[in-house]
Amino acid sequence: MSEHTASPALPTPIPYISPETAPFWAAAREHRLVLPVCTECETHIWYPKAFCSACGSMAVEWRDMSGLGTIYSFTQVHRGEGPYREVPSFVLALVDLDEGARVLTNIVEADPADLRIGQPVQVVFHEAGEAAALPRFKPAT
Repeated sequence: MSEHTASPALPTPIPYISPETAPFWAAAREHRLVLPVCTECETHIWYPKAFCSACGSMAVEWRDMSGLGTIYSFTQVHRGEGPYREVPSFVLALVDLDEGARVLTNIVEADPADLRIGQPVQVVFHEAGEAAALPRFKPAT
């Protein structure tokens, strides 16, 4: 996993931390990317929750992810909402992690014109106060 922390160009709103997502946000605060994985069918679960959306099992465990993946799809957003309202534009993407999960995230530290489907990316963390850090992705180096 990358140990680099990007300088945020986007707002870093403090996320809502529920009991189900607390392990995800605690790990992100330590600059680690973790996801729940079903121990019955080995499905990686995104968005983090306490049950498997593939088989319905409650047998899940949190596992470290490498923080590496590829861009599955992306779009450049020119008119954000909420805390992103003042940002001229930003990239919203689906990233396929090397471990198999597909996550919704931002791509940072990149010119949107240079991004492509299948491009390798790596996780970076933007601090969101004392409670959490937001995992985002940048082109892999």
